[in-house]
Amino acid sequence: MSRVFGHFGELLQGRIGPSGPVALVTLPCPTLWAQAQVAPGRLLALYQPVRVVTVPALHRLLDRLGLPERGRFRLRLNMPAGGGAGASTAALIALAQAAGAGDARALLRAVFAEERASDPLLFDRPERVLWASRRGEVLADLPALPRFEVLGGFCGKGQRTDPDDHDFPDISDLLEDWRGAGLTRMAHLAAESARRTLALRGPADDPTPALAHNLGALGFTIAHTGAARGLIFAPGTVPESAEADLRARGFSRITRFGCGG
Repeated sequence: MSRVFGHFGELLQGRIGPSGPVALVTLPCPTLWAQAQVAPGRLLALYQPVRVVTVPALHRLLDRLGLPERGRFRLRLNMPAGGGAGASTAALIALAQAAGAGDARALLRAVFAEERASDPLLFDRPERVLWASRRGEVLADLPALPRFEVLGGFCGKGQRTDPDDHDFPDISDLLEDWRGAGLTRMAHLAAESARRTLALRGPADDPTPALAHNLGALGFTIAHTGAARGLIFAPGTVPESAEADLRARGFSRITRFGCGG
C-alpha cells in the first residue's frame, strides 16, 4: 500500500517574467492524501470511488516505468478532483509506488509525461523548491519557511489543470522578496500572489480576502487553479470562530494543518 500526501494550492504561482515559465511554490498538506494498493490479477483493473485516473492512463504509467501492466488496483482519496490539492498527481504517484516503482526520478518523469503539468509531491520538502509545473523541473532551491498554521477548505467550482494554460500574472518581483522573508512578509507575498491571480482569472467575488481580513489572518493562499482556499496564521492564533465563519461563507471540507519550520 502507498499513501501520498497532496498540497493545498500554492503559496506563489505565476510566470517568471511576462513571457517566462509558469512556476510555483507549493503548500504541502499532511491532511489530504491519495492511497493505493494492488492485488495480483491476470488483467489490469482499477477500482476508485471517484474517477481520478483512467485505466489507459494507468497502463501508460506502468509501461513508462517498466512495471507489469496487470493487477487489481484500488485507489482512495480524501480530496476532491479539480480542487487544486494535487489529486491527480498524488493518485498517479500512489498507484506507481503500489506497483513497485522505486526510482524517484523515473517516477517524476513518468508522471509528468502523463499529466504535462504536475505538482512537486515527490520531494521531501516540496515547499523548498521553485517548481516549473509545465516543465516538470526545479528552477531553484528555496530556504525553509517560517512556522505557520493554515485553516481552509474548498470554495467554488473545481477546475482541472490545463497544461497548455499559461495565463498567469508575473510574480518575479514577489520571488525576489521570498528568500529569507519572515512570517508576516511571507504571508503578505502569498496573499499578493493570490490577489493577482484572482484579478486576472477570477472569481471576482471570492470571499477569501475578506475572511482573512475579518479573522485577523496574516495572509491567505489559494489554489491558483482549483477551489482550495486557506488563511495563514501564526501558530496558535487561529480564532475559535474561524471554522464556523468559513462554513458560513460556503467553504466545505474544512482542514487545519501546520507548515514550515
